[in-house]
Amino acid sequence: MPKSRHALCDLSNVSPVVFLYLLKECYVYGTCKATAKFRVLQQQAYGFLYNDPQPGAAIFVAQCLYVLPIFESHCEGFSHLIISALRHFLKVGNGMNGIYKTKLLAAKLFLAIVDGTLYHEERVLVKILEVFDVSLSNIEKAMYDADEKGHTCQTAKVLVEQYISRLVDSQSYMTAVSLLEHFSIRESGESFLLKMLESKEYRAAEKWATFMGRPILCTLVREYVNRKLQKHAFDVIRQNNLREEFPEIYRQYKESKLKKLAEKGCWDVAEARIYDDRQLLEYLVYLAMEAGYTEKVEELCERYSLEGFINVKELEESIPTHRYLQLDELSIKEVVWVDEMNSLLDATCDIEECKVVGVDCEWKPNYEKGSSPNKVLVG
Repeated sequence: MPKSRHALCDLSNVSPVVFLYLLKECYVYGTCKATAKFRVLQQQAYGFLYNDPQPGAAIFVAQCLYVLPIFESHCEGFSHLIISALRHFLKVGNGMNGIYKTKLLAAKLFLAIVDGTLYHEERVLVKILEVFDVSLSNIEKAMYDADEKGHTCQTAKVLVEQYISRLVDSQSYMTAVSLLEHFSIRESGESFLLKMLESKEYRAAEKWATFMGRPILCTLVREYVNRKLQKHAFDVIRQNNLREEFPEIYRQYKESKLKKLAEKGCWDVAEARIYDDRQLLEYLVYLAMEAGYTEKVEELCERYSLEGFINVKELEESIPTHRYLQLDELSIKEVVWVDEMNSLLDATCDIEECKVVGVDCEWKPNYEKGSSPNKVLVG
């Protein structure tokens, strides 16, 4: 790779085709794995841009993107590579020389991809718009070669919306949302959100809802709940500070997570995730009581000065030991006690004639991680 590195860094007047050819040769004959080669070439491409290729780094990259489709199988990978190098080049404070010409060239590149005369993968298209910061006015200028000043950009907006509509029809929702966000187009309604949810494009739906604002985010949360996607709903609530709008959903999800941790015996982890929420803390105490983990109940009550809970130890000591409940002590009628073979056969015959049979079981969760599961009593 050293010779190739020298070649890429020192050619300040090389054409885009020659540059891409050298890039391809370095990649093909490199001995590292694909990921490592990509990273090395990315660094070298950045170094090449830093040496100010003519007529400027940004314009040079745009010209490369015009040429790249002829490299076929290397087109997508090299597109991401040089765009990433340009983004890094601009991020560290280097300006975009000839910014107007660069944006116009990138806008024409966008139009060529949209009308099919030039092929680039959709993610590359989005990155082109982002790294060159292409606006509707740039596209309008590229379409008619007219002065940007005083233009309404209506034609460009119509073209972009038509392209977005095609993306939606082909279910390329993430690309469609990225374009809506980039061009600040907010005309899509809740039906668009429902389409994405029906196609299970949750990331795209969340990205679009975040762009649209709080009302659509709330709609998204409600749709998630209706579809029993509690985790997705909770994530949207947490990430967008919607706890006040959906306190019950937020609490239920947190309680379900605590319960799962308690069932696994991860009491310390559950306690750490409460974050001084007294309501959740009390719920954790109830879980410990339900599990019969008296030590944990006392520990939590003492540590957080909780009052009003039943003294579990005293309650257990007050219950007589080694005593079975007698049938005549029950006030419930029509209870049949099966304790011999004949009564078992009679009960079996009665049950077989029933259309619905209810089965109850008693189960005690484990509160020690890794321990064997407790037995289940079926009644």
